[in-house]
Amino acid sequence: MLRIRGTALAAALLPGGAAVILHVAASTGLAGPGWAPATWAVTAAAVLALAVAGGVAAVIARARPATSPTVPVTRAQAPDLYVLVRELADRLDVPVPSALALTPDCDSWLEDRTHPAQERRMPGGAPVRWLRRRRSEAPPVLVIGSPFLWWMRVAELRALLAPVVAGTGPSAHPDIAAARRCVRGLDAAVAVADRARAGGRRDAGPGPNPAWRAVLRLTGLVARVLLRACGPHAAEMERGVAAAAADRAQHVDRALRTTAQEQVGLAYAGWDRLLTRVALPAWRTGRWPSRLDAGVVAALTELSRRDRLADGFASRLGERPACDLLEEPGAVDASVSLLAARLFHGEPRGEGSGWAPVDWTDYPEEVVDRIWRGEAARLFAALDATEPDGRAGAAEHAPPADADGAARAPSGAGGAAAPAVSYTEAAVGRILERLAAGGTDAVAARISADVARAEAAQDACPTAPGLDEPVLPGAGQPSPMGLPLRPPRSGRELMAEHVTAAVCCAAVDTAGAAPGLDWLDGPALLVDGERATDLAGPVLDLVEDGDPGPLRDWLTARGIRADKPVRLV
Repeated sequence: MLRIRGTALAAALLPGGAAVILHVAASTGLAGPGWAPATWAVTAAAVLALAVAGGVAAVIARARPATSPTVPVTRAQAPDLYVLVRELADRLDVPVPSALALTPDCDSWLEDRTHPAQERRMPGGAPVRWLRRRRSEAPPVLVIGSPFLWWMRVAELRALLAPVVAGTGPSAHPDIAAARRCVRGLDAAVAVADRARAGGRRDAGPGPNPAWRAVLRLTGLVARVLLRACGPHAAEMERGVAAAAADRAQHVDRALRTTAQEQVGLAYAGWDRLLTRVALPAWRTGRWPSRLDAGVVAALTELSRRDRLADGFASRLGERPACDLLEEPGAVDASVSLLAARLFHGEPRGEGSGWAPVDWTDYPEEVVDRIWRGEAARLFAALDATEPDGRAGAAEHAPPADADGAARAPSGAGGAAAPAVSYTEAAVGRILERLAAGGTDAVAARISADVARAEAAQDACPTAPGLDEPVLPGAGQPSPMGLPLRPPRSGRELMAEHVTAAVCCAAVDTAGAAPGLDWLDGPALLVDGERATDLAGPVLDLVEDGDPGPLRDWLTARGIRADKPVRLV
């Protein structure tokens, strides 16, 4: 990579060298008068090449490499964790990481944050030169996956971090450090060029100057060419560094290494399930669960109870958890949980937008019940809009829906709030009769359109405060961390989901049921304190086949009144 950088520099200086040779030859009489046009042509090419090379180099030098969004952990917040990492580095005979940080993801790595463009400035604006030199020699930051701290025991965490911390040794090698800075600088330059092309202004120079835009386009082209040339060498270097780090860490906690790797896979499974089934529904309503990492422990404990393959893992919980290495685990968990919400979902949109924390004890009432009421309101509005007997105009009086689907009641005479749907019609019995009579596809299409509009309003999320890049999760697209949070759903699937929500509302309103939280499956209906797991079949019979019998029997067996209106707002 350094040779490629040197080759590029030599190519930029070559016209200048040729111009110098021609001028020297002309001044000494070695070149005749016929060489004058060629001399000045080469000189002009040299000046142009140096100007272009200077502009490209300036953009690369000024570009700020992207850093992973993390929650910094100071020494005062986790003195025991710093001691563990320092002792581990001493055992491995490598430099101690310069700082510690936590990521919401199930991963751990070293991250260099010493690029010259990230240097600090004094209050007067002058760069701190000695700080630049000091930062350029600083070891990388150790980033630790926060789920590991809550699920793993202290000894397991030490075994897991050993090969990662061992990587600080190769990071201190001058050639490896220089090669990494070169690749990161080129990558940052490509990002700057892409943002300028897309209309971004940050790091894009002094405004929409055509000459500067041309320099940025040329810089992006050159940086991409160099990155393609460096790619195979960079990958080979990183493989060698990883192999050397793993070899150095072989003697550290050898017996625990296999157990630690098993816990990594288990933690990732629980984290993935918690995000998609539990956290995502809350994020869509503008709530962020403030104890996600504690929820990982609860989800994995439940998985250990249900899955024979995970049997025995819960017995480890009697040992000291790694989160005990933090002075205030709850505060750190809240910070990581908010970062996860911003990374995976972005900032909430619409009226009253803004994140509100929710505790696990309040999750059923503040999240589950709110989702059910909103989906039930959307379902009854769709029924009104597709009435076959000419009552479609009733939908015109239905209130608009928030981004999470909850209906807002419009103001009536005298400022009083009018109900979203007439309570005499918002009953489960109406759903049974309507879908048994046909027209399911029309209702499903209306619901799909309403859901698409609501999700489109959520997907246009701005840059989350404190993050380097915009977070733009979209329907059916992977999130910034690679987790498909919103798989595409058919109209019938959405229809079944909304019918289930209406039935759950009726159970809560007329039969004393309650909304609940299942750590692995998310929102749940609790009937007599037990989770109702047999509702999906009768709902599918109604939605897919138009057969209301099984669902009507299910309602009767649990004392749920199908003729009573449900509360929607």
